[in-house]
Amino acid sequence: MKKIVISTGGGDAPGLNAVIYAVVHSCYRRGWEVYGSRNGYGGFLDTDELVQLYPRDVEGIYSTGGTILGSTNKGNPFATPVENLAGEIQIVDVSDKIINNFKRMGFDCHIAIGGDGSLDIAHRFAEKGMPVIGVPKTIDNDLSQTNRTFGFDTAVSTATEALDKLHSTAKSHNRVMVVEVMGRDSGWIALYSGISGGADVILLPEIPFDMEAVCDKIADNELHDKDYSIVVAAEGAVTRDGQRFNKGKGELGRDEMILGGVAEWVAKEIARRTGKDTRSLVLGHLQRGGSPTTFDRLLALRFGAAAVRLVEENIFGHMVALIDSQMVAVPITEAIQVRKKVDLTSDKVMTAREVGICLGDSNKALAQTKE
Repeated sequence: MKKIVISTGGGDAPGLNAVIYAVVHSCYRRGWEVYGSRNGYGGFLDTDELVQLYPRDVEGIYSTGGTILGSTNKGNPFATPVENLAGEIQIVDVSDKIINNFKRMGFDCHIAIGGDGSLDIAHRFAEKGMPVIGVPKTIDNDLSQTNRTFGFDTAVSTATEALDKLHSTAKSHNRVMVVEVMGRDSGWIALYSGISGGADVILLPEIPFDMEAVCDKIADNELHDKDYSIVVAAEGAVTRDGQRFNKGKGELGRDEMILGGVAEWVAKEIARRTGKDTRSLVLGHLQRGGSPTTFDRLLALRFGAAAVRLVEENIFGHMVALIDSQMVAVPITEAIQVRKKVDLTSDKVMTAREVGICLGDSNKALAQTKE
């Protein structure tokens, strides 16, 4: 009999509960025990935060958003901020305590569900001797070595639905609506939802944008009797001169890039340059919530079941990946090596240009793509 522990780290994503559901049922069909670590690695540090999971505990959760275990994107055990007796914040490494508790509890494997940050931490634990299997989770779809991550399809559906609703209000007031979606270094959500939601302009981190090109597209709409426009901007979009948009300092006042504000800046620039009534909207964490789509639900269930099969085969230090519609194991080191960015020569980018969507660069880009 094996003893498995699951953790969910980083930002939440629709489908997390479906993975947990699949792991629990797959393990119990094999006669194994399953435990969940609350709030990322919280259960590894304080074993009172470890909870044994039975099939009855996960009944029906595959259709719900969030995670029954809780999650955190501030829990790096290798760099944990701790306040000392003098009231000063020190960064300490508590990874050895986690390893010791893992061994003391008699666990055979840790199934780590997370994005690149969480999987990087899992890989570091694997290097310290912990048997680890990764499950790729991120609404940004920016993990390499897998065709798709769960949570992405739901986030795109949420963003697309928002764009659908904005068309009617923008048209009623002859306004330009600028919508900010998630996407730190990769513009997958912006691209997919922008094309599907009939955007006029899509701003991606992969293509530094020129406000002149953006305003030219809005002016072109006017020439063709379309008095409103929809602009979709990934939060990580960058101007042609390299400007990125930072909301402020991170946790405990440390300097770190917390992206946000591109939609507000772009809206003000459009209003200043064109005189159009322009408003901005940030979808933010709305994209992380809600019930997973059928695609994400099935993908998450497949990931969870495949992770348990890897445990059975003693294949550790790997991540479950979707490649050509099949579940395969890839080394975690390869999965976190680079972030997957939008291929600017892809069919989807070409489609956007062909249907007249401006991507923030010059109008010559379509001709260059064809060449």
